[in-house]
Amino acid sequence: MIEHDAESKCYIGCTVEMPSSFGEGATIEACAKDTLKAAIAGICTLLEIGERPPSPARAGLRDKQLNIRISGNEKLALEAAAEREGFRSVADFVRAVALKAS
Repeated sequence: MIEHDAESKCYIGCTVEMPSSFGEGATIEACAKDTLKAAIAGICTLLEIGERPPSPARAGLRDKQLNIRISGNEKLALEAAAEREGFRSVADFVRAVALKAS
């Protein structure tokens, strides 16, 4: 995603998978290159510290939300399993496990 920032008069971008890794540039093309470099650096950092990077959004933008109710104990168990398996979030863990099983 790339947006024009009127205040700084430049473009600012981030990826769907790593929304906290930002790039910037005077043009859209320069911003896209810088955003890609920032995402690569973020993924490399995660790998170096032994964490799993987020799953790619190859199937398209994740724009749908699914809400489920779980107990406090289930939430704790899911968080522990996600951490144990190296996932950054319960959502990434549940998505990966569920899609692998289908």
